[in-house]
Amino acid sequence: MTDRVRIAQVGVGYWGKNLLRNFHSLADVQTICDANPDVLSRIGAQYPGVKTTGNFDDILNDERVQAVVVATETPLHFDFARRALEAGKHVFVEKPMAQTVEQAEDLVRIADDNNVRVMVGHLLLYHPAFRYVEGLIRNGDLGEVYYVHSQRVNLGIIRQKENAFESLAPHDLSIALMFIHSDPVAVSAQGHAYLQDGIEDVVFATVYFASGQIAHLHTSWLDPQKQRAVTVVGSNKMAIIDDVSSSEKVRLYDKGVVVAPGESRYAEYAEAMSIRDGDIVIPKLPTEEPLRAECKHFVDCVATGTNPRSDGRNGLAVVRMLSAAMTSLRNRGAAVEV
Repeated sequence: MTDRVRIAQVGVGYWGKNLLRNFHSLADVQTICDANPDVLSRIGAQYPGVKTTGNFDDILNDERVQAVVVATETPLHFDFARRALEAGKHVFVEKPMAQTVEQAEDLVRIADDNNVRVMVGHLLLYHPAFRYVEGLIRNGDLGEVYYVHSQRVNLGIIRQKENAFESLAPHDLSIALMFIHSDPVAVSAQGHAYLQDGIEDVVFATVYFASGQIAHLHTSWLDPQKQRAVTVVGSNKMAIIDDVSSSEKVRLYDKGVVVAPGESRYAEYAEAMSIRDGDIVIPKLPTEEPLRAECKHFVDCVATGTNPRSDGRNGLAVVRMLSAAMTSLRNRGAAVEV
């Protein structure tokens, strides 16, 4: 590929600067837009030759720009993504792609109508550790997946325009969709707001799937220990993905419950079952930075016309689960249909 994809980015804050670093190395960044003049000044000095502006219309009206990266605060995702798609530009939008199901549906429709790609920043779908476990599930190495359990907790960053579940859970909801090959049908969520009225600092949620499998999520920005772990329990083996670990991202446990021959898995007596406890395997994984892999995937999709792995429909599915969880929170944990 001789011609580099021409990209513009709106929002260069806490996470946006990491996206810009990667996109600048992978594509031709034409323009950077941010509402903060101090940010623009700093970015302009860091990336000389790249145009900076506080006016998003400068990007929309630039025919050279093929794609727009939206890395603003969540409440602004929909409007910026919508305007870029309507201008005929491909869009990478950070998670969640929108705050309501209706907004997410609009983005999918507008992208289809304008024959452009929309990709959502579900980063873990590009993470080598999660891709490795996805391969194990696809190949049947784990057996039947019973359930998925995730913990995404830390002390901070505390946000004011979204709760801990909205901020943190999209990662694990996208993983649940990747690991459990069934449609989510309902979500039950409970949480509490300790620091700010109406903004939950901790949320526990369960996603129910049509197959009978479940995914349980624990999200918090008010926890003493940083944890980024996902446990996948299968009928043959079990896996733990620990994204905080520097060298042991995946541990594969050859453990399970064996039902005596001739007995049903729902045998009346526990004596019909025994515990199998085998080896623990720590596989060697590729060292590619997940964010770079994600950004490269978007650039390649724009260049080739390929549909992204985390496309608009994937983003819409996550927003639907988020919306059901928010309704459940307001109704003290009552299960809400997706």
